Amino acid sequence: MLVTILILDVALVAWALHLMQESFHHREFSLMLAGILVGISAGAMMVVYFLMGTCMTHLTQMSQHSYTYF
Repeated sequence: MLVTILILDVALVAWALHLMQESFHHREFSLMLAGILVGISAGAMMVVYFLMGTCMTHLTQMSQHSYTYF
């Protein structure tokens, strides 16, 4: 699962860089804004993935050691 998300994230960053490069050549602000938004979404996707990974690890450890919490 991590490899799939990393590949998708790299593709989003590459697309964002392509949009920004095209916006520089055509001097269009809308393409620059789109590139920035795609880059931000790629970063947010990685943050959410790592937060969920930490949460799932914590919940798994709690379920394995449930007798210590009672």
